[in-house]
Amino acid sequence: MFGFPEGKRYNTSAGRYRRIYGERLQKLVIDAGFSCPNRDGTLGTGGCTYCDNAAFHPGYSVPGKTLHQQIDEGIEFHRRRYPKVTHYLAYFQSYSNTYAPLAKLRELYGEALSHPSVVGLVIGTRPDCVNEEKLDYLASLSGGQAQDGGGVFADEKRRPIVVVEYGIESCYDVTLMRINRGHDFECARKAVEMTAERGLDVGAHFILGLPGETRQMLLDQCATISSLPLTSIKFHQLQIVKGTRMEKEYAACPEDFLRLGLDDYLDLVIDILERLRPDLCVERVAGEVPPRFVSETPWGLIRNDGILKLLDQRLEERDTFQGRLYNANN
Repeated sequence: MFGFPEGKRYNTSAGRYRRIYGERLQKLVIDAGFSCPNRDGTLGTGGCTYCDNAAFHPGYSVPGKTLHQQIDEGIEFHRRRYPKVTHYLAYFQSYSNTYAPLAKLRELYGEALSHPSVVGLVIGTRPDCVNEEKLDYLASLSGGQAQDGGGVFADEKRRPIVVVEYGIESCYDVTLMRINRGHDFECARKAVEMTAERGLDVGAHFILGLPGETRQMLLDQCATISSLPLTSIKFHQLQIVKGTRMEKEYAACPEDFLRLGLDDYLDLVIDILERLRPDLCVERVAGEVPPRFVSETPWGLIRNDGILKLLDQRLEERDTFQGRLYNANN
């Protein structure tokens, strides 16, 4: 009806993979033991004010395990829910997964790609942790020129899928400074452009509800997001994780935070989708944190698949779709 995969009213990444590769590709979260320049003293030692990486990855993803062990356990974990999936993307998620010398990156990425069920990489990192040399290597890997293993689809050999996913979080420098991000938005824009120029798929992550940001600010930044040469995007509601500096900030100044119930949040997401480029693939509209990491669960224990069903229903009720209000000239 709207030209989006699977009859959706927005452009899903899962649908894109099915359209291009003819099957569902499931991500397997990997913790390869990387650090972060905002934690090891290069930029700072406290990290971003909202961050506790332990809250954002599954139990099978533990840095003490080998990459192949994490992959094998991840396949078993997902097999119960997706029994027909046969090919996987190794998702280097925890911390900054390009924050190491190139020789180390080649070793780790090659190890993941040598697993027979893995056909590509999704590399989560910071905009200030890439350079020309690392991106050139990833481009050569994606182009099938680097000898670092590679997966095989059922019908034919293909070049490894390589996606570089940047944590941008906000388009506003005042916000990035407040959350102790350690880089400005121009750094993010440059990293995205450098990556896209090499023909690599580029993803970006944004948090909705960071301190000081209003609903209108979140809508206004849609034009900036759409101007970036991104392939995919993730949105995540701000969750106040126990023990973080943001927990203390929220306790001291709750009025600075946009806290929305699930219904209002879905309406905000739809308002954002309406303003985004229609070709931009949406990977996620909300995040999940185990209840033990947060002091409150205002949405109850609803899972992401339940949220997506509600989103589909609300899009139908509002009779709208991604890109309805998008204007390329703005």
